[in-house]
Amino acid sequence: MAISAQAVKELRERTGAGMMDCKRALEETAGDMEKAIDLLRERGIAKAAKKSGRIAAEGLTATAEAGNFAAIVEVNCETDFVGKNPEFQQLVKDVAEHVVTQRPATVEEALEQPFKGQGETLAHVINEKISTIGENITFRRFFLSEKSDAGTFGSYLHMGGKIGVLVTLEGTKDDSLAKDLGMHAAASNPRFANRDEVSQDEIDREREVLKNQALAEGKPANIVEKMVEGRLSKFFEEYVLVEQPFVKDPDKKVATLLKEAGATLKEFARFQVGEGIEKKQEDFAAEVMAQVNKQ
Repeated sequence: MAISAQAVKELRERTGAGMMDCKRALEETAGDMEKAIDLLRERGIAKAAKKSGRIAAEGLTATAEAGNFAAIVEVNCETDFVGKNPEFQQLVKDVAEHVVTQRPATVEEALEQPFKGQGETLAHVINEKISTIGENITFRRFFLSEKSDAGTFGSYLHMGGKIGVLVTLEGTKDDSLAKDLGMHAAASNPRFANRDEVSQDEIDREREVLKNQALAEGKPANIVEKMVEGRLSKFFEEYVLVEQPFVKDPDKKVATLLKEAGATLKEFARFQVGEGIEKKQEDFAAEVMAQVNKQ
């Protein structure tokens, strides 16, 4: 029988399960909403949905390559303990493989794609892991890169994947150089690959801050502009990868290293697990007192 989009939407709202899981459950129960809910509960999918509101700020990154494509992903869990679970670690690697082979445009699209070309979606597979592992698990983000036949990829995972970097170079097949630059990015945390990626608005804002700093220091107005340009170079050196001193040889900038190899940096992505996620702060003393006051 045909299942309406409204019925799928209602079941999804009531269980928190994925769209395709809801559609299949309704099809298998001939559209009976209550039976579909029971079916999702039996399969552990509705149970997984209950955990979806819990903060997942731990986890791992992983990379994968397939021909001229490479991907880096971040998958989160609630505790570092689960992050060390081999089953979770394999899931993160599987997600990276999924992205690099299926090449979705968004996380939402990736979740609805068949996993490993089979009938179940990636969202379904993750929900099953939530049920078996017992923690909320979220596929947070990914970066997909493409190179030419004359390029190469380099990846670097720090602390088993707490920080992950994917680097794409063109004009060289030296993957050891690309990996070195991945390690460099993990350590130096650049925000941009090159100056072209820095917006004019950001440059103007930084220039204004530096100008006000110089004037506050009592510097003469006629030399402030030169000082600002000099300090702006330091800004680029701090945040632009190719302008940073290479971590293995601080006397040489990354741009020089690339020039010597006849290579160019196309792009890079650096993921640090949990960055930007507001972690829940547990106040156990306050929790105990709240319980006492209820007595």
